[in-house]
Amino acid sequence: MKARFSLITILFLALYLLLSPSPLHAETRLRMSTTTSVEDSGLMKELLPPFEKMHDVKVDVIAVGTGQALKLGANGDVDLVFVHAKEAEEEFVAKGYGVNRREVMYNDFIIIGPKDDPAGVIGNDAVRALRMIAEKKSPFISRGDESGTHKKEKKIWELAGIKPSGPWYLETGQGMGATIQVATEKQGYCLADRGTYLAFEKKTDLIILSEGDDRLLNIYGIIAVNPERHPHVKYDLAITLINWITSLEGQRIIGEYKKDGKALFTPGVPN
Repeated sequence: MKARFSLITILFLALYLLLSPSPLHAETRLRMSTTTSVEDSGLMKELLPPFEKMHDVKVDVIAVGTGQALKLGANGDVDLVFVHAKEAEEEFVAKGYGVNRREVMYNDFIIIGPKDDPAGVIGNDAVRALRMIAEKKSPFISRGDESGTHKKEKKIWELAGIKPSGPWYLETGQGMGATIQVATEKQGYCLADRGTYLAFEKKTDLIILSEGDDRLLNIYGIIAVNPERHPHVKYDLAITLINWITSLEGQRIIGEYKKDGKALFTPGVPN
């Protein structure tokens, strides 16, 4: 009787172990830092699941500004970075923090503001638009977070010959979506990436007032963290993800991703 009971117990335990999640088969996780503009657009929810299913992996997305995303890579806290500040990305690689940088997609930056446009910037190029906003001291809402968007904004102010300051110039220190929301509440102007604006278009009454300036091109790059500097990173898997995102299928998903029929990104590299 005892032998029979022991056999039943062993069979029960074997079945339990077979059906229960096992630490020996724990899900592989890949950590990627990216920008709030990418996360706020919703693109990752379309782009990553097919890759995760194919490779039985979970990609943990950490959405911060480009500056912080690159810092996470430099510290070895993530396996790859997906950002939009080409000069900062090239410096990241030159310093040995990252390898195998590839350009993935692009859109552009736009200046948005109230429909009544108190500074009268509509139709002007980016540099002239910022000058007019500063002259009128109309509220301007900046991310102020060293993100790719903030770096671009600072470059345009520099070209305009202006160092913005004063009560009219507000830095949120937050992501793109949150900054658009603050600009909406304040009925101010802000520089935004087109993808996030389109994703938030129904949540704001701000409109596009300045666009099409060649200086507002917004290119996204992806970089694997250098395994020679941080041996613990999952470099091979990071490269597999980079290859997937830049493959024909990955680029197709990016090109077909839309909000209300409008494409948020163009895959590939601008001509």
